[in-house]
Amino acid sequence: MATRSKSSQRWLKEHFSDPFVKKAKAEGLRSRAAYKLEELVERDRLLKPGMTVVDLGAAPGGWSQWLRQELDRLDPARPGRVVALDILEMPPLAGVEFLHGDFRDDAVLSRLEQSLGGRPVDLVLSDMAPNMSGVDAVDLPRAMYLAELAMDFADRHLRTGGTFLIKLFQGVGFDEYVRQLRRRYDKVAIRKPEASRRRSAEVYALAQGKRAAMK
Repeated sequence: MATRSKSSQRWLKEHFSDPFVKKAKAEGLRSRAAYKLEELVERDRLLKPGMTVVDLGAAPGGWSQWLRQELDRLDPARPGRVVALDILEMPPLAGVEFLHGDFRDDAVLSRLEQSLGGRPVDLVLSDMAPNMSGVDAVDLPRAMYLAELAMDFADRHLRTGGTFLIKLFQGVGFDEYVRQLRRRYDKVAIRKPEASRRRSAEVYALAQGKRAAMK
C-alpha cells in the first residue's frame, strides 16, 4: 500500500483539525465553504425573498445547500430558485435545480440559459476553480478564463442592479479583472472571509449594482 507524502499528511491533519470542517459536519452541511458564503452574504445582506440565484462551480453543494436553507427561512411562501451547475456530479439537494456539465461548453451553457427561461437572475455566484497543478503559470490563466466566462454570463443574465460574487486568485490578470468589474457595477469590494485558509491565494470579488450600460 502506497504511503502518503508528507505534504498530503499535513493537509489531512489541517483539514480534520479545521474548526470549519468540524462545524460543517456537526451542522449537516456538505462543505466548509458554506461558511465563506454565509459571511459574505450576511455582511452585505445579499439575499432577499424570492430571488433567483445561479451557483456556478457548485459541487459538492455547500453553497447551494446553505442558500436553499436561507431562502426558505427568509420567506417560505416565496422560496425563489437556486440553479446550480458543475462539471462534477453533485448529489441531489431538495429545492436546488442542478445541471451537470462543463461551463466552458457552449451546449452546457445553452442548457443553463434554457433552464432560466429568459428570466433575469438576481445573484450570480461563482466558486469555480480549475484543477490546480501547483504551477502558477498554468493555473492562473485557467482560473482567469473561468472567471471571464462567469463575468460574461453575468453580463447577459444578471438583472440591472443585481449582484455578482466570484472567487478569484491573486496574480497575473487579477487587477485588470477587477477594473473590468468596476466598469460594470456601482460598487466592487474584495473580501477574504474567515473560513478562507490564510495560505490560499483566493479572494472573493463582490460586485453590486449591475449597471444598465458599462462605463
